[in-house]
Amino acid sequence: MVQVDSTSPSVMIVAAEASSSHYALKLLKSWKKTNPRLLTFGVGSLAMEKEGFERLGKAEEMAVVGVTEIFSQYSLLRSVFDQLVAQAQIRKPKVVVVMDYPEFNLMLAKKLHALGIKVVYYISPQVWAWRKGRVKTIKKYCDKVLLLFPFEVPFYEKHQVPFEFVGHPLLDEIEDKYFDPVFKKNHRNRCGIQDHEIVLGLMPGSRRKELEYHLPQQLKVASELLKKHQNLKLVILCAPTIEKDQILNYMDDFRHPFQLVKNDPFEMISLVDVMLATSGTATLQVGLLEKPMVIMYRTSLLTAVLGRLIVKGYFGLVNLILGEEAVPERLQWQATDKELFQLLDQWIKNPESQKPVIEKLKKLKFKLGERGASQRVIDVLTRYL
Repeated sequence: MVQVDSTSPSVMIVAAEASSSHYALKLLKSWKKTNPRLLTFGVGSLAMEKEGFERLGKAEEMAVVGVTEIFSQYSLLRSVFDQLVAQAQIRKPKVVVVMDYPEFNLMLAKKLHALGIKVVYYISPQVWAWRKGRVKTIKKYCDKVLLLFPFEVPFYEKHQVPFEFVGHPLLDEIEDKYFDPVFKKNHRNRCGIQDHEIVLGLMPGSRRKELEYHLPQQLKVASELLKKHQNLKLVILCAPTIEKDQILNYMDDFRHPFQLVKNDPFEMISLVDVMLATSGTATLQVGLLEKPMVIMYRTSLLTAVLGRLIVKGYFGLVNLILGEEAVPERLQWQATDKELFQLLDQWIKNPESQKPVIEKLKKLKFKLGERGASQRVIDVLTRYL
């Protein structure tokens, strides 16, 4: 552990998942340019550590989902939780930034609030979609919530929670080149993709348990599609919190050519024509690049039953934002091999059938506000320093 420098402002950040650690990394890089003396610590990714962030918890170890997985990782989560509280007492950070990960972060916010430490929730839970009762906890223990979506504003206004709308940080990462046919052709050619080939992408998830639940089935569906379509090429997209070897461990019995890529998410997604994706923030990146996708999610039976009791509407982020099933989503028992095959097969055999989906996805960027989210977050947090 590094020695605490009491002369420099200290900020705790808790970014325990792939998406939140990605946003936190962008935030750190920008913030360090204007405040190089800033000391940051908490939970994050290896990439954040390389930027000078001190990790008390590792995102790649803490990115758990579901009741059974939380139980199995309880000792690790408890240990990190206790370290964060202890170090907050010692270092007295000017502000703590908690990101998503609500079960952990709301308990942490309660502890820190009791210590008189300011807590800002950035990447807040989707309380407007399900488990709305959590907004009371947020109001009680968080000093401010930073909102990504314009439609969140009326919800937080109604519940009288202090907030600022900052917009979605993904908008800052979308470059015009991704919609340029010349760039797309050259980018695909550089990656060994021929002009006549249709690319099927697989996104098996950003957590180890998600690989276990999704990748074998995604590979089965891909295998059947590859058998049927001679011009189909398979690309597997590796999340930042997953190592390539973890995916390769599932590939021993796979008898088709494939490419495994681990790169900037938008660079990877831009290679793809149609996607079979595990539900998560990455599906928003797919949607913003206007790629037709099928969203799936499988987990333990207990978590699935509890989830269906809690989630009454859509579970795919793209569909939640657009307020309709713009792309097919299949949960647990609905996500059969046959169903996933048929949904993807229609787009591959008839590319014209993709157009209605693409038209709906084009509306996404207009739902997310304006560029410059990271700087607006920095402006808010700097007030606490």
